[in-house]
Amino acid sequence: MIRTVNEWKAEVEPALKSKATELRLMGYHNATGGDVWKCLKKKVWKGDPQVRLYEVVQDIFRLSSNIYMSYLTVNAQQDDNLAASIAALTENGQAEMHE
Repeated sequence: MIRTVNEWKAEVEPALKSKATELRLMGYHNATGGDVWKCLKKKVWKGDPQVRLYEVVQDIFRLSSNIYMSYLTVNAQQDDNLAASIAALTENGQAEMHE
């Protein structure tokens, strides 16, 4: 049976948890099944392709720590940029209020 990646999510939850446990043992102490899923969607599947169940499970277990680290790094940089933008807006807004 072929479904979109998103349609398989509930069925592959145990594999996601297993991969997150593996990543935590490798030093990624905050890894979760949700993070693994987001990483795969962004770095491996890119969109919502139609695949078979075994392909989704295979992709989960083949996810390398290098790809996961790259995903975390990019997200951290984006979060830092967003935080800096919010801080700048907040500081500008407060400065204007005091004028």
